[in-house]
Amino acid sequence: MRILSRTNRQLPREIKSKISLFCNVPEEAVITARDVLSIYEVPLALHEEGLDGIILKLLQLPQHHGDLTPWVNLKQALNNPQHAVNIGVVGKYVEYEDSYKSLNEALIHGGIANRAKVGICWVDSEGLTDDNCRSTLSAYDAILIPGGFGKRGIEGMLKAIRYAREHQVPFFGICLGMQCAVIEFARNACGLEGADSSEFNPATPHRVIYKLRELLGVDEMGGTMRLGAYPCILEPESLAQRIYQRKEISERHRHRYEFNREYEQLLTSRGLRISGNSPDGNFVEIIELADHPWFFACQFHPEFKSRPLDPHPIFAAFIRAAKEQYQNRQGTRQLSGGANP
Repeated sequence: MRILSRTNRQLPREIKSKISLFCNVPEEAVITARDVLSIYEVPLALHEEGLDGIILKLLQLPQHHGDLTPWVNLKQALNNPQHAVNIGVVGKYVEYEDSYKSLNEALIHGGIANRAKVGICWVDSEGLTDDNCRSTLSAYDAILIPGGFGKRGIEGMLKAIRYAREHQVPFFGICLGMQCAVIEFARNACGLEGADSSEFNPATPHRVIYKLRELLGVDEMGGTMRLGAYPCILEPESLAQRIYQRKEISERHRHRYEFNREYEQLLTSRGLRISGNSPDGNFVEIIELADHPWFFACQFHPEFKSRPLDPHPIFAAFIRAAKEQYQNRQGTRQLSGGANP
């Protein structure tokens, strides 16, 4: 048996000896599991206690000294950031932050890649109106719309996307966020009044987003959800290809609705760029804006593949764009004598 003793300080030897005596375990089996600033410091803290060596011994595996330099560098990046950014996450489940746990961690990973402290600010999309949208969102260096289902809060998301698009604020849309970006662009940049998703309004005159089974040949798939990993081909010289540095990627999906290619020609003629497609050309995976410094939306969920020692390239690029936006805002404030831009 081994005892991991949760504590806010290092256990002195006499305490370990007492625990060992009263619990009838060897003293070396009493491990200090002290509080740390971040969960990502736990491997280092337990290594200092020799827990990894104990586990190898118990499993009768060869003893060796692992290289924890990457974890040391990660700890330094977390505890000694050189920059700071604030990200406005506009969603409908913000009162339950654990709903976005993987997203939250992926943003932190993006911060690690940029030596930046990431402030994640949750914005309830239901509370965004024409009157308060600008005053609410102007505090953030970038805006993100995460995934979700259902029509609640959609109008607020569309207002946030329009603000990011028209004010040149870095924008990142994931799954539902991409679908909303298409709807907003169709309505406000292409003049398609009432454009919507058939999920939110089955009677919409312009269903720019529609259900998966309505696509040609999809009925044969035998399901109503596109779930799991699928390949995606990236367009040359696109933001997507610059981010990934590859021509083909694979990402995880979880959705029922898709971009309607009947509107592709109109939307792309007004500046929307489709930079990621399924190999068969049926599915739109990534959209960008040609005249925006950083506007990226994808149908898949890149947060599922992000790791602390291997941040997802989209999140690293998004935080880099937010950092540049912060620096530009600071320069504008200085030129204007401290007034808000």
